[in-house]
Amino acid sequence: MQRTAPPQRVYYADSAPPPEPPAPGRRWRVLGWMSVVLSALLVLGSITAYGFWRRLDGQIDREHVDDKLGDKRPAKLNNAMNILLMGSDTRAGENARYGTEAGQRSDTTILLHISPGGERAIGLSFPRDSMVNIPACKKRDGKGAQGPRLDMINSAYAYGGPACTWKTIESLTNIRIDHYIEVDFSGFKRVVDALDGVEICVPHPVNDPKAELHLRRGRQTVRGDQALGYVRTRTGGLGDGSDLSRIKRQQSFMASVVKKATDKGMLTDPGRAYGFLSAATKSIKADDHLSLSVMQKLATSLRGISAGKVRFVTVPVQPYPQDKNRVQFNQAVAAPLFDAIRTDNTVPEPAPPPNVPAQQGGPQKVQPVRPGLVRVAVYNSTKIRGLGQRTADQLEDKGFKVAKVGTRSAGRPGPTQILYGAGAERQAAALAAALPGHPPRPSPSAKPGYVYLIIGKDGANMPGAPKAVPKIAGEVRADQDICGQA
Repeated sequence: MQRTAPPQRVYYADSAPPPEPPAPGRRWRVLGWMSVVLSALLVLGSITAYGFWRRLDGQIDREHVDDKLGDKRPAKLNNAMNILLMGSDTRAGENARYGTEAGQRSDTTILLHISPGGERAIGLSFPRDSMVNIPACKKRDGKGAQGPRLDMINSAYAYGGPACTWKTIESLTNIRIDHYIEVDFSGFKRVVDALDGVEICVPHPVNDPKAELHLRRGRQTVRGDQALGYVRTRTGGLGDGSDLSRIKRQQSFMASVVKKATDKGMLTDPGRAYGFLSAATKSIKADDHLSLSVMQKLATSLRGISAGKVRFVTVPVQPYPQDKNRVQFNQAVAAPLFDAIRTDNTVPEPAPPPNVPAQQGGPQKVQPVRPGLVRVAVYNSTKIRGLGQRTADQLEDKGFKVAKVGTRSAGRPGPTQILYGAGAERQAAALAAALPGHPPRPSPSAKPGYVYLIIGKDGANMPGAPKAVPKIAGEVRADQDICGQA
């Protein structure tokens, strides 16, 4: 998988480059399920009438799975919410028009992780061609069981339904799952249509009769069958035809859904919001513990989330030696990713910042300002890819205003530094309180009013901050331009 450099993110156009430090002495795969669920929850937070809530809740089809998950489950370590999302390829009922296919599989498997407090969300896609160890599972009807085996990950659903996939993902990641949600082809189309279509960007014209897909080049809005064809096609010349290529394209689609559903017009228009939620709740099946009160609590916690805090990543994989058409997890990269999600702890309320000694002028103290008044530019001078962005995310979670994220090449990195321009002494003191061990220093080349964090060889560790989820090559953020991802 080809790595790409992390995008720079600029918030303030007037931020300056990093100042010089003082001299010494100074099948179908990932459709829109993650986005459907997250977007529904975001919009759900704007619906307050109890009667509407009850009506929406009554439209969800539910299943009891507790007795099929077994006793050896991962511990619940924090207040994060983990929801297993599956796209069913059933041809029953409304889906009969898509042909007849024996059995039923989940060719879409996503773990949606929502951080404590609803501050961030990440959708983790599991490629369906992954060869994994599937634990012993009961059949979906409860009659019979099958022992542990090595098989493709989507075969778990074919045998034991959502409960077997749930059990498999928990055993592979050691992450405790709280709920599951399942959507089929027709449900996907209903939700996209309730949004009045979703924007995509196509690099060249597409004419794929098999997928009933005909698209012009460039930015456009798709609905219904076109949207379904876009996320399913493998023969339209979009990408290289591989499962991983299609996942990346569909993650861009999901990002577009999140942006559309979180648009202010949707959130402030009760009619549009209710129509979207009604289509979503009619289209899903869930476990019987995903109750009205759970959805209300989760929707409320997500009210303040922005598109830039929603990420879509694929579990890192590598070729499976025994079969060139299969892949296996790249554990060296996947294990730290699973660990960061598993240990994403609640960020405690910040203690009152301590007084920080001034660097000049004798024994007087500098009283830090609150983080919301600090404009900080973050520069990564290490060779650790994505460290600057991850640190910026943690600072934003603590309330700091990140003006810019960039890199600073200076050969071998020195120690981490906090530098500040004229008039920003108290702001620098606030950043130093959040990053103990790095006394702030003035810099004559720094922009007045700005603070600069230059991340060096000793890193930028923030006590009380959750462990940052590692950046994965090819990840998609929901605030990126859709044509920039094509």
